Amino acid sequence: MNFEGLDPGLAEYAPAMHSALDPVLDAHLNPSLLQNVELDPEGVALEALPVQESVHIMEGVYSELHSVVAEVGVPVSVSHFDLHEEMLWVGSHGGHATSFFGPALERYSSFQVNGSDDIRQIQSLENGILFLTKNNLKYMARGGLIIFDYLLDENEDMHSLLLTDSSTLLVGGLQNHILEIDLNTVQETQKYAVETPGVTIMRQTNRFFFCGHTSGKVSLRDLRTFKVEHEFDAFSGSLSDFDVHGNLLAACGFSSRLTGLACDRFLKVYDLRMMRAITPLQVHVDPAFLRFIPTYTSRLAIISQSGQCQFCEPTGLANPADIFHVNPVGPLLMTFDVSASKQALAFGDSEGCVHLWTDSPEPSFNPYSRETEFALPCLVDSLPPLDWSQDLLPLSLIPVPLTTDTLLSDWPAANSAPAPRRAPPVDAEILRTMKKVGFIGYAPNPRTKLRNQIPYRLKESDSEFDSFSQVTESPVGREEEPHLHMVSKKYRKVTIKYSKLGLEDFDFKHYNKTLFAGLEPHIPNAYCNCMIQVLYFLEPVRCLIQNHLCQKEFCLACELGFLFHMLDLSRGDPCQGSNFLRAFRTIPEASALGLILADSDEASGKGNLARLIQRWNRFILTQLHQDMQELEVPQAYRGAGGSSFCSSGDSVIGQLFSCEMENCSLCRCGSETVRASSTLLFTLSYPDDKIGKNYDFAQVLKRSICLDQNTQAWCDNCEKYQPTIQTRNIRHLPDILVINCEVNSSKEADFWRMQAEVAFKMAVKKHGGEISKNKEFALADWKELGSPEGVLVCPSIEELKNVWLPFSIRMKMTKNKGLDVCNWTDGDEMQWGPARAEEEHGVYVYDLMATVVHILDSRTGGSLVAHIKVGETYHQRKEGVTHQQWYLFNDFLIEPIDKHEAVQLDMNWKVPAILYYVKRNLNSRYNLNIKNPIEASVLLAEASLARKQRKTHTTFIPLMLNEMPQIGDLVGLDAEFVTLNEEEAELRSDGTKSTIKPSQMSVARITCVRGQGPNEGIPFIDDYISTQEQVVDYLTQYSGIKPGDLDAKISSKHLTTLKSTYLKLRFLIDIGVKFVGHGLQKDFRVINLMVWQGSFKSLLVPKDQVLDTVYLFHMPRKRMISLRFLAWYFLDLKIQAETHDSIEDARTALQLYRKYLELSKNGTEPESFHKVLKGLYEKGRKMDWKVPEPEGQTSPKNAAVFSSVLAL
Repeated sequence: MNFEGLDPGLAEYAPAMHSALDPVLDAHLNPSLLQNVELDPEGVALEALPVQESVHIMEGVYSELHSVVAEVGVPVSVSHFDLHEEMLWVGSHGGHATSFFGPALERYSSFQVNGSDDIRQIQSLENGILFLTKNNLKYMARGGLIIFDYLLDENEDMHSLLLTDSSTLLVGGLQNHILEIDLNTVQETQKYAVETPGVTIMRQTNRFFFCGHTSGKVSLRDLRTFKVEHEFDAFSGSLSDFDVHGNLLAACGFSSRLTGLACDRFLKVYDLRMMRAITPLQVHVDPAFLRFIPTYTSRLAIISQSGQCQFCEPTGLANPADIFHVNPVGPLLMTFDVSASKQALAFGDSEGCVHLWTDSPEPSFNPYSRETEFALPCLVDSLPPLDWSQDLLPLSLIPVPLTTDTLLSDWPAANSAPAPRRAPPVDAEILRTMKKVGFIGYAPNPRTKLRNQIPYRLKESDSEFDSFSQVTESPVGREEEPHLHMVSKKYRKVTIKYSKLGLEDFDFKHYNKTLFAGLEPHIPNAYCNCMIQVLYFLEPVRCLIQNHLCQKEFCLACELGFLFHMLDLSRGDPCQGSNFLRAFRTIPEASALGLILADSDEASGKGNLARLIQRWNRFILTQLHQDMQELEVPQAYRGAGGSSFCSSGDSVIGQLFSCEMENCSLCRCGSETVRASSTLLFTLSYPDDKIGKNYDFAQVLKRSICLDQNTQAWCDNCEKYQPTIQTRNIRHLPDILVINCEVNSSKEADFWRMQAEVAFKMAVKKHGGEISKNKEFALADWKELGSPEGVLVCPSIEELKNVWLPFSIRMKMTKNKGLDVCNWTDGDEMQWGPARAEEEHGVYVYDLMATVVHILDSRTGGSLVAHIKVGETYHQRKEGVTHQQWYLFNDFLIEPIDKHEAVQLDMNWKVPAILYYVKRNLNSRYNLNIKNPIEASVLLAEASLARKQRKTHTTFIPLMLNEMPQIGDLVGLDAEFVTLNEEEAELRSDGTKSTIKPSQMSVARITCVRGQGPNEGIPFIDDYISTQEQVVDYLTQYSGIKPGDLDAKISSKHLTTLKSTYLKLRFLIDIGVKFVGHGLQKDFRVINLMVWQGSFKSLLVPKDQVLDTVYLFHMPRKRMISLRFLAWYFLDLKIQAETHDSIEDARTALQLYRKYLELSKNGTEPESFHKVLKGLYEKGRKMDWKVPEPEGQTSPKNAAVFSSVLAL
């Protein structure tokens, strides 16, 4: 609703409206309306105001039925009939919302929506109500609880909203854009530019979006692209209201006059078929609101602000006899709405009253309304109090039957016996694992029951079966969780068991005896670990990603390349993809696609992992394709024959994964449209066959690639939507064929199960056995069939069960743009010869490289694992042997498997999600050399992200070209961290603490100090790391980081990105410098440059490049000593008095290393240094490892060796 041309008195309401409420009632208002309302200077009326009961309603004619007061003296700004329940919603200029139930307008709920702004529009949804204010969108339950509160930009001035579907909302206002908001994720998904600003009214039909502007125009926009298709210049002044019904659009507004804006008594009517205006409709009132009320005819209701209402036909003449009057309490009507059933009209006036007009005595607001939930009434005992001190108290007041006969419940002792409720039996798993201390036993919680709840069974039944409490006869079930006896142990979800030492004493080698690296699963959104492994073991992809480096802060290709580098250097130890997943969480498209899981959803397993990983698969290929298009193809990716790896304008990812197609649309008029396109993956389309026909996988794959379908599409020849036949022809096949299986329902699962059974029977027949249709074999029969003495000649009958996927498929491009697909076996290889020679004729053989499957588990939501065929080059680098082998990758569990296990898919617990097929001999076609893309320029000076950073705040001097570090140079290093998520822990039954999920840390500051030369001790890196994630604890006491230090808008520090600092450290590691610090293991781990020392193994930082003072001044089987105590004991320095400072800590670590060399004579006299350490530990025990309070505190900044630092 646009208020620009209305009465100027509305801009600022009269003082009487806001002063102490001493209302003067309008003469038209019946005084009995306010008889139950209590008015006071501070309060608001809380009771509805019923009109007198003798109201006669004539059928078919609108008459006033009820009037109520929403808020006395506060104008009503908007009214809305609930589309789901029999309720009327009213919003006020004071930001207050009130709802009334039924035609009697009984007050249902009342609550404050906004403290300062008026409510401008209300929209009812199934689960709640949307309220729009100036720059706020609030979704609240009908009782007043907030579901979400979405704050818009403070510069926004919103006036209208439009619900396009159940989960998408358009919001418009006086600015030059319209926002699209996803109600599921509560995120802004699109921003549409508007050529004419000021969208105050929006409507929608099945053809257009209609936007009404303050300039008096109405624009018609496309439903898909939101582009302007047509525009009506309705009024020269401003638009007041408009409505659309069928092929007609009617609008009312204001025209420009010499004295200003004047209300136009001509309604503009437009025919949407011809897109032109028809004869204007002259009315007898000043129109401010209008609505179509289509009952028997397409009537228009035109309302003026003074309370006059006129009905007329949009194509006829207005009759003065069709005018009736609404009697508002205030001088003006402020809002108007029509119910969905067209039986009720609601008017709101400037004094806070709401008037309901209906055309029947018992109207309904909606054709089919659901029941409304009401609060339960307070049940108060109405029995009178009993005074036991009264001797004459009548016993009849006691509500107990008094009788001389024996009560029915008074059983004789001979026929009854006390029987307390029997305690449930203790879980067999608890008894098996119980340990006793005296007469008390304790055992780990098997998690087979709800926490703190013991269900009692009053009636035992033999038919009841609880899979969580029954102990199966399977040996696997007795040893592990009984409910997982179907799932092999290696496929179950693996978790890290944390101790007080964190991960240091967790035996990863128990789960991974190979030299390949697993991935840790405790990081948020680590469900994609299996797909990261699949991409890593695609040799062309791995080399391409590791050669990639760009300037984008959050580039998934760069972060994936850093992670691949860690996987390359690992020798069987797990890595963590924290930096990659952090960048992944910042991509807006990932959030819009629902790929970012909340911690609660991830822990409870609410998300459908199979659908999630398939969407992630499509997303990551698209994202990598876009990232690669921005850079030129690396020189390492030139083919052996000199041809370019990819065509110009395309990316290497596009060359590897993209399939070029022709989409043909044939209309029934005979016109054909051909459009070229490409796709990075295919989705299986299953035949709708209820007979149970046998299909090869190749047949289903061909059906999915060359998809034929009948659909409605636009025909340029017919100039309208027509039924068309759409076909897809393949022009070029990809090098890597990616398939999403889309097994999302029992229908697809039954199809896989049925095809696997048919394939099993055919395989047994092929090997000489016969299986009847209804015969089921016992275990002895299977052994006989699979034995060498049996009829079948096959390795094992078990290898043929649940197998439908082929290990290889053969594709042939025909001359008429067709595609032939068939399963390819070793026997076909011997018959037809190698496939490489046939590639010149358009024949390609694809080998199965990876399968990603969803392991079903109703307790945890399941997990995702991958079967990957690891190629020769990976084994050559890791183990020095040349062979191929299938492996199971289950986070940090890696185990070699038989190749048949990769294609055996038991749909009861192992559901296929993603398949990867690669062209045979793919790796031999390209030069796959990797060149380190990180150069020395990363250490040079760079600009800070902080807007307020000045030179006076600089705490470091960047390296000059003549200071570039060399192999063996010393660099003092220290890092500070903040906490993103708190630790989750629980108390065991024996009183010890068990860590369920460790705290998630993020690096906040990294400092590198020169370790030699004339500028020794001067930092050359002191970066504060900007973060976009919410910090729950800055750990200021231990990190020195304060709120605002990491915010680019207000920080005065040298702020940079994590990627920029990571590249600096990677370059220092690659160049061969030696890092000196205290507790570097944790620093490198959080930075994602993991280092293992002492009893740990190295991942990325070689052991000889780490000089950690924690271990230099440590005796075996003794405690670790803090940097503060070492500095006080050896250097007579008092550091970390209030907070930690990374520059101070890095310099102190360098000094301690110099002291270590001095005391140990460069390591030549270990015995004398051992005596020094003994004295250190004795002193520490006496001092309780506490540094005495400083009398005159000194610092390494004031030490003589660092005097040059004062030049800063």
